[in-house]
Amino acid sequence: MGRPSDIPDLDYADRISIAHMQDIKTLVAYLQKDTGLPVWLVGTSRGSVSATAAAISFTDDRLAGIVLSSSVVSYSKAGAVPTQALEKIHIPVLVLHHEKDACKVCAPREVPAIIKGLKNAPVKKLLMVSGGENPSGDACEALHYHGFIGMEKTAVGLITAWIKSPSP
Repeated sequence: MGRPSDIPDLDYADRISIAHMQDIKTLVAYLQKDTGLPVWLVGTSRGSVSATAAAISFTDDRLAGIVLSSSVVSYSKAGAVPTQALEKIHIPVLVLHHEKDACKVCAPREVPAIIKGLKNAPVKKLLMVSGGENPSGDACEALHYHGFIGMEKTAVGLITAWIKSPSP
């Protein structure tokens, strides 16, 4: 989903706000009614902050699971994934990260803290991937390892396969 029209920047603090959680709940309710299918949230980079907060906020079975890719792990950012109440998540969680992610708020060495915090997730898995090629530009953007450059199809394939059959 894109940014809401009433919050054009959707900064870190906005992503853990009650208003943002309500937007996500409204969208999930619409998708469930429209499709009748399980709904998974996939959050990449700042979206990982939103997806994590939503998984904590949803206290019922409306979400089937979440996928966190290129997760924000810097404790200096409001809502960084490891700083949230991860123990309140009771749905499957896949964490996908590139070992060469050079984004300063998404350091690969900090990613295992997410898995450690998911004490009550029934299934959780960390996939630290390598590969891709020709990164360019800002290390926190799509054309770098942060965006799985050169291995986008592989990343999507890993995510979809895991959603179909979550396993540790």
